[in-house]
Amino acid sequence: MSNISKVSDRAKLKPRREPYWAKLAKGCFVGFRKMTAGASGTWVARNMDEASGKQQFKALGDFSELADHQRYDAASKAAQVWFEHLGKGGSNEAMTVAGACKRYVQNLRDTKGDKAADDAQGRFDRHVFGDAKLSGMELTKLTPSLLDAWRKALANKPAPNGNKRSDGAVNRDMSTLRAALNYTFKDGLTTSDFAWRSKLAPIKNATKRRDVYLDREQRKKLIECAAPDMADFLRALCMLPLRPGALAALTVGNFDKRLGVLTIGKDKAGGDRKISLPDSTTAFFASHCKDKLPGAFILTNSVGSPWDKDVWGYQFEKAAALAALPSKASTYSIRHSTITDLIHAGVDSLTVAQLAGTSVAMIEKHYGHLTRDHARSALAALAL
Repeated sequence: MSNISKVSDRAKLKPRREPYWAKLAKGCFVGFRKMTAGASGTWVARNMDEASGKQQFKALGDFSELADHQRYDAASKAAQVWFEHLGKGGSNEAMTVAGACKRYVQNLRDTKGDKAADDAQGRFDRHVFGDAKLSGMELTKLTPSLLDAWRKALANKPAPNGNKRSDGAVNRDMSTLRAALNYTFKDGLTTSDFAWRSKLAPIKNATKRRDVYLDREQRKKLIECAAPDMADFLRALCMLPLRPGALAALTVGNFDKRLGVLTIGKDKAGGDRKISLPDSTTAFFASHCKDKLPGAFILTNSVGSPWDKDVWGYQFEKAAALAALPSKASTYSIRHSTITDLIHAGVDSLTVAQLAGTSVAMIEKHYGHLTRDHARSALAALAL
């Protein structure tokens, strides 16, 4: 067996397709392939699968970024990492970060539907696939430092409106990549989550209580200052504690005029929760469903298209400026305000959570101070 550990000995090797091998342990070899005279060569690892008796191979690269005398040690170390991966039950399939993301999207599409899959695909398109170094990196070679650099770059990207991205937005993008990598870890395509375990951990306390409350007069003023199509969209948000996206996705088929029941379809909380509407709200939705087919959107913009966040965000900013609302107000402020009003009216947390399409835990986290105030008042009323 030829000596491949020294530069001088590798230089004397005759070019051939079959690598020159050096044994590292039982069934484990590192190889050097020299295809032409004068070439720097490439490195490969070989392992014997004890269960099947078959040889497994893995290309390690040329390590051209290192000096000649460092390449054998680097190749041996990379081979050892692969041997350990296989020894822990890891797959011999070479999986990159991009491949892991694509597998995860397909799994979401198969198990949770197109909405969840499209959301993850969009995040990967915007923040992962454009990073050639990260997306092309094999999972077994992924390092904490590479993910740390990606995380910092992600945090420094501006939001769509040009402002600094919130910690919550950074967490949502990080959690999607973390979920994709964890999915490959679960399937044995990598046997360690060390690279991302800490570097993709969520930022603590990123989801803060929504403090921009718009009182009824401010909401009325906002509607008055909005364009007619946006005014209807805002009026509906003021009637129900829905997420704007859930409201925009409602179709005529989601509304039962006879029973006065609205079925919430596409929403972060999942679909098909039903809300019994008061007469005034029923009349509002009935007027917007009149003469429309079941598949038509209930609320559309002035050109007849369904609302999307870019359009309603722009329209909200225009109306909010005219209404002199606080600068941090957003469409979400209306949802926050309606939830606050429901709790002030004495509606219990479970009912509010069901109406808003969220958990009781989230209601308690963001609005618990209000329910505690009600409890204190109720206790005071018990005094004789």
